[in-house]
Amino acid sequence: MTALAPALNVAFPEIKCRQAVVGDQLDVLADIYREEVNISVWQRTLPEVLSNAAEHLLLERPHLQISRTVSPKNAYEILIKSLGNKAEPVALAADIAELAEMFCFLFDLKCIGLRLTALGHAMCPRFHVDWVPCRLVTTYQGRATQWLAHDRVDRGKLGAGNQGKSDEQSGLFSHADDIQQIRQGDVALLKGEGWAGNEEAGLVHRSPQLNAGARRLLLTLDFTDQLRESRQH
Repeated sequence: MTALAPALNVAFPEIKCRQAVVGDQLDVLADIYREEVNISVWQRTLPEVLSNAAEHLLLERPHLQISRTVSPKNAYEILIKSLGNKAEPVALAADIAELAEMFCFLFDLKCIGLRLTALGHAMCPRFHVDWVPCRLVTTYQGRATQWLAHDRVDRGKLGAGNQGKSDEQSGLFSHADDIQQIRQGDVALLKGEGWAGNEEAGLVHRSPQLNAGARRLLLTLDFTDQLRESRQH
């Protein structure tokens, strides 16, 4: 009994379980507050006017980069100044402004960082985690963010742990079908390492590879103190 006593006092590392929540109603995004959730996805079908607006915007402004600090009161006005006041850009600006207002309301924020970017290649092609509390991502045109379920990841293979091997060869995940992907138009909240109590459990994700000539229109929304560390998805 005496010999066993020290073993009973050994502190084992906490095993954290995380999961995804996906639904076709906006309120599914609030599930990001649940401790066991590290990604919530609102699956939506983009109205034709929005998909057309995104397609035309990529054609007319293939190198578009908008990065602003906005509030619910001025987001629409700022976007109109950047995108123009034709019918399709107006619809896109209105949708983005609604998402910005929702993000502010959900996290009780007065201002947020908004980035709308046209991409022709994967900005973050390796799986990684973000050192932020939470980030909203949605892709209006093109392939969307890829991610791995918490129980499908060997976190020791992230970053330098990959020993120079690709994600597919490093042992980060076991099978290609472990890779999940958000759909075009879906709105996702990605919980990061900066969320209190979510250390070592931030969502592992990466930018999708794009085919030659393909373009992507990506929106990200961040807490304003995340701007300097912001990365594309």
